[in-house]
Amino acid sequence: MNTFVNNDNKNSAFEANLEQNQANYSALSPMTFLHRAASVYPNRTATVHGDTRRNWSETYQRCLKLASALQNKGVNPGDAVSIMAPNLPEHFEAHFAVPMCGAVLNSINIRLDAEAVAFILEHAESKVLITDKEFSGVVKAALELVENKPLVVDIDDPYWDQGELVGELTYEALLEQGDDKFTPYKVQDEWNAITLNYTSGTTGNPKGVVYHHRGAYLNAISNAISWGMGQHPVYLWTLPMFHCNGWCFPWTVAAMAGTNVCLRHVRADDIFNLIKQEKVGYFCGAPIVLNMLNSADDSLKAGIEHQVNVMTAGAAPPAAVIAGMEQIGFNVTHVYGLTETYGPSVVCAWHDEWNDKSLDDKARLKSRQGVRAPMLDGLMVADPVTLEPAPQDGETMGEIFMQGNLVMKGYLKNPETTAEAFSGGWFHSGDLAVWHADGYIEIKDRSKDVIISGGENISSIEVEDVLYRHPMIQEAAVVAKSDEKWGETPCAFVALKDEEREITEKEIIEFCREHMAHFKTPKNIVFGPLPKTSTGKIQKFLLRDRANAKEQE
Repeated sequence: MNTFVNNDNKNSAFEANLEQNQANYSALSPMTFLHRAASVYPNRTATVHGDTRRNWSETYQRCLKLASALQNKGVNPGDAVSIMAPNLPEHFEAHFAVPMCGAVLNSINIRLDAEAVAFILEHAESKVLITDKEFSGVVKAALELVENKPLVVDIDDPYWDQGELVGELTYEALLEQGDDKFTPYKVQDEWNAITLNYTSGTTGNPKGVVYHHRGAYLNAISNAISWGMGQHPVYLWTLPMFHCNGWCFPWTVAAMAGTNVCLRHVRADDIFNLIKQEKVGYFCGAPIVLNMLNSADDSLKAGIEHQVNVMTAGAAPPAAVIAGMEQIGFNVTHVYGLTETYGPSVVCAWHDEWNDKSLDDKARLKSRQGVRAPMLDGLMVADPVTLEPAPQDGETMGEIFMQGNLVMKGYLKNPETTAEAFSGGWFHSGDLAVWHADGYIEIKDRSKDVIISGGENISSIEVEDVLYRHPMIQEAAVVAKSDEKWGETPCAFVALKDEEREITEKEIIEFCREHMAHFKTPKNIVFGPLPKTSTGKIQKFLLRDRANAKEQE
């Protein structure tokens, strides 16, 4: 929990005349993982997409060609290269090829509208945009709004026939212009930027989060250690590569010389079929993805006879969702992080003594966010103003703070917001949690989502967790609704698994009263689909507006 101290002991015998040099030091960069995989395991399968399979040697050669071609097109070190594509081999290759020419990769959320895409291209000053033809409509509209237009390169996926080519050349044609003898850019300073990711803010323009080579390298390794990932994992790309660079897993899979099984669309039948077909051992996904898999037809789940490991994060996953995955034989690891922390930086590390607990008790333990990941230096729950650490009593609420190499460089062209985020020498997450006696943290809410009813703080996540236990509820979100007597009361929005089956507001309220303190029970239940952001997060600000607009009518 200490702030940074420069402890430079040049007078020590261990330091005097012992200098860094080319023989004993190199900057940390995940680019080294690709070269090692290609040189040690050249013939092992690196990417799978439909009937197309490429080994690590072929993948490395393609990355060299792309890096060379980008440089020939005028991309210089420090320039931004954007990509808007599903989880395809080309997207994976860009995670290496773009930094190999010294540039910064900007992976754009494929669910954004044209105006948001245009803002990102302008703000990042992108020199090149690599885009899949599925998004040609949005890209064409975005480019009309961009003054300094990038070179547009089309991914012409042979397994996708919708959309149109809108660029000056295709990805494969660009590779033909590159040289596979290209010498990759040598990273001299591991603090140099490697990628740029934009937050999916609910209001205003998104913020550009800058990652450095050191953090990308360390979180890639941290992922493997946290997950107990062995050599040559078969990894299914259910998590978008545009989201925190796929939580740094492009670099993790290369470090472990694994296999990337690509997936254009996240659908239950495709996921289960690929798990069986490719013997997938690992995939990541938000709780909404796990919920979709839990609800899938039993025939899809049948026939999986090997261990499948799932890493989940995003909104705090209800214990019932985790229990559902465990029931179909998937081993769930819960992690926590933000775009600003390279994705997962906190992990609910498992203890052997928990193995004998009931399935429900295990799920509740796994639903906690956990402890710092192997490469995160500092994690605490503290007072958001004084930064005084909260007692580890499992009750006192505080804000989650992080510190160390898994924290971003800062926000692009936004020094004031960067300084605010790093105030006091810690990164301010904005998430509220309690700290348990065993050192594990558990999120209770975003600071803006806490419901204060009659002076009592109510965690919307705690109420949602109970709602998810109801067998008829598919999704749930709880927000504050203004109340003359109590100030605020919980209002629940729920989507049912089967809209044709009937259940009343009163029945759901009674269910909640049976499983929680009465003052925490929602006073209102609203049925229907829940609005989500482009990354699948439920838009609570819209639900708050709806809840309180209804009150005013």
